[in-house]
Amino acid sequence: MSLDALSPVSSPELPAVLDLGYSLCPNDTFIFHALHAGLVRGPLPVREVLEDVQTLNDWALSGRLPMTKISYRAYFEVMDRYVALRSGGALGRGVGPLIVTRGDVQDLNGRTVASPGALTTAELLLKMVFPDVNVVRMRYDEVMPAVQRGEYAGQPIDAGLIIHESRFTFHEYGLTRLLDLGAWWEGDTGLPLPLGAILVRRDLPLAVQRDLNAAVRGSLEYAYAHPEASRAYIRGHALEMSDEVMQAHIDLYVNPFSLDVGEEGERAVQELHRRAVALGAAPGTDRALFVPLD
Repeated sequence: MSLDALSPVSSPELPAVLDLGYSLCPNDTFIFHALHAGLVRGPLPVREVLEDVQTLNDWALSGRLPMTKISYRAYFEVMDRYVALRSGGALGRGVGPLIVTRGDVQDLNGRTVASPGALTTAELLLKMVFPDVNVVRMRYDEVMPAVQRGEYAGQPIDAGLIIHESRFTFHEYGLTRLLDLGAWWEGDTGLPLPLGAILVRRDLPLAVQRDLNAAVRGSLEYAYAHPEASRAYIRGHALEMSDEVMQAHIDLYVNPFSLDVGEEGERAVQELHRRAVALGAAPGTDRALFVPLD
């Protein structure tokens, strides 16, 4: 959808239809199908806005959508304007981005890595591990081909940061896993890794924020109870993904933290934010990170 077709929400007045941005990835289409299709009811009708997460990250910087999926790294830039729902996000164990290479590369400091975006959690983690790395940014689905070729737009590429379904298919490109950044995070913190959140505008009434959280949770509960209902919708947006990879994607990224972030998930987000601030990569805040439920 064209950016010009959307209008920023700049007042607390409720729109007739709430634009809801999420990605084409199976975990998002699985979670939001029932809400989009009217199989569960929210406080407002919703209209899907399907885009890649980096585009949604960029749009959030200008407040383009009243409700949107976003990388947690990007959330740290817009906490003055948005607050995270407790439901619908992506956190977990064994879900982290991978660093892949074509050959025997160990230390990436001073080397060039293909990144899926400046505001991705993946790039934030990369710079925690290799603070002197150089990055070249591109769409996430261009990363593996760039590493396979060893170049992107005439620039040499030594390694790549892969996210989403790429963790299941990088072997097909002849690539080798150098580091699982999620495993590094879990080993260093003992916490699950925060990847993506569902945000709503802070200027929406608190009762509406809470009702939206309940609607997202209800949409996911419906998906679990009626897995066949969303299959055609997911399949229609899964690009060239096989059914096996599509289901593996859902099984990995949709988990109990997607129903409710929980106390452990909150601590994980707080720690990611603390480290991002310490790295000089994100501003501090005194805002609540999640919509309060009572």
